[in-house]
Amino acid sequence: MRREPQDASRERRLAPISEVLPRLRREQGLTQDDLATRLLEVSGNEAITREAVSRWERGKRIPGPYWRDWLGQVLEVPRPDLDLAAASARRDRHADHRGLVGLSGR
Repeated sequence: MRREPQDASRERRLAPISEVLPRLRREQGLTQDDLATRLLEVSGNEAITREAVSRWERGKRIPGPYWRDWLGQVLEVPRPDLDLAAASARRDRHADHRGLVGLSGR
């Protein structure tokens, strides 16, 4: 399926999830620990920690679909918006990787 050029340019302008999450979290008046606690409460999944939230916000990890569902609920943002921000982060990662490969001569 082919996307309209307008949609593609909109996606390019979207901030990566590592920029979106801390902004949304702060708008809700939450710390990273508060967000992790809320995610634990709604998901019942004890795997979530402040450290995981920090990794998402530093761009070290991209939250998967499971966590984007819960993030959308806690941060009161539509899941598709988080999906687009995650896609933006993946595109940035791939662009960075291609640049590094080019520098190494491979």
